[in-house]
Amino acid sequence: MFNKILIANRGEIALRVIRAAREMGIATVAVHSTADADAMHVRMADESVCIGPPASPQSYLSFPAIISACEITGAEAIHPGYGFLSENAQFVQIVEDHGLTFIGPTAEHIRVMGDKITAKDTMKALGVPCVPGSDGGVATLEEAKAIGEEFGYPVIIKATAGGGGRGMKVAQTAADMESAFMTARAEGKAAFGNDEVYIEKYLTTPRHIEIQVFGDGKGRAVHLGERDCSLQRRHQKVFEEAPGPAISPEERAEIGRICADAVAKINYIGAGTIEFLYEKGEFYFIEMNTRLQVEHPVTEAIFGVDLVREQIRVASGMDMSFTQEVLEINGHSIEVRLNAEKLPDFSPSPGRITQYHAPGGLGVRMDSALYDGYSIPPYYDSLIGKLIVHGRDRGEALARLNRALGELIIDGIDTTVPLFHALLAEKDIHTGDYNIHWLEKWLEAQAD
Repeated sequence: MFNKILIANRGEIALRVIRAAREMGIATVAVHSTADADAMHVRMADESVCIGPPASPQSYLSFPAIISACEITGAEAIHPGYGFLSENAQFVQIVEDHGLTFIGPTAEHIRVMGDKITAKDTMKALGVPCVPGSDGGVATLEEAKAIGEEFGYPVIIKATAGGGGRGMKVAQTAADMESAFMTARAEGKAAFGNDEVYIEKYLTTPRHIEIQVFGDGKGRAVHLGERDCSLQRRHQKVFEEAPGPAISPEERAEIGRICADAVAKINYIGAGTIEFLYEKGEFYFIEMNTRLQVEHPVTEAIFGVDLVREQIRVASGMDMSFTQEVLEINGHSIEVRLNAEKLPDFSPSPGRITQYHAPGGLGVRMDSALYDGYSIPPYYDSLIGKLIVHGRDRGEALARLNRALGELIIDGIDTTVPLFHALLAEKDIHTGDYNIHWLEKWLEAQAD
């Protein structure tokens, strides 16, 4: 087991890793930019190292700064959290070249799954169901139009190196293809330095279902059920729950088995999430995230496991502490993402927290790095916290979420808390009758 690990991240996820490490008796090193000198993760870690100015490329994305922090402090391993360098294959290779351990999958697995076309081909070969579409990249508009005719409209054009909704455009008809194709390529080039795109059949009313998998790197893997992340705004998740209200136990067992078998065959190590679109009883692979997900707490809640602890265990060479046979779902869990954003346009709202009170009580978890007097810097993602609730069933979880939101106090800035109060008044949320387009349509209706 490691004696000391460095957390190459900030905010609530850095705190999350520090807590798990402390329970395991492992010392922690926090890295921070000058803008984060007073951040909670810096205060809670055993040691801290300033690695640069506020701009991420000069601090949290700086390979030399993070490796140097390990050398200075004697940290043996690096936990990347999510975002930043968590899915950067080049960084993982450099970490290994310096005799350090990356707490996550191998550089090769990150590289394969980071390219959407390669990932799709790999999963198809492993028996994972995929969305019908192009075989590889689509280079010309003429080829794109031919694919649209072959599979029928609507289709979606996606940047090969895309993520977070960038480089994705829908062509509803043949007349839309040129604009959608050119725009997706341009966005891919601007955001990822790669203008290659591929095309898939566009499902009209799907849900976004993701399967949590975990491998030990030795050919053994398990699945920990699914999360429904269909409530999204501009392809960004805002509300996640487990288990999915539309998934039957039989469907869960089958798609879970397929996913666990797939990652076992490639000797995958650590936490991973295989994401699907789900429509009319069918699952269609869209991508695999080779890291810990923002929404991992809902899985932890219903299975009673600590996924970060397991990441650290298997990275150190230990076996997983559970097998598929002992993993049983207990109740229902929901997470809402709390952002420092001003409604209704969701514009960033950094600033000083004048008062903060986290909700508590049975089945309530608040993952946040906020405290009274903390100033949220304007340089990073607007996520400031995650409110997670757990109940014996979905109805109890929703009631508990409503109660916890009522207790939560975040003064001094605007947040997305009012959005969730409003959503909990909607019948479709209580029945679970929603898909990936529901929230966008609801927001448009509120603006009219």
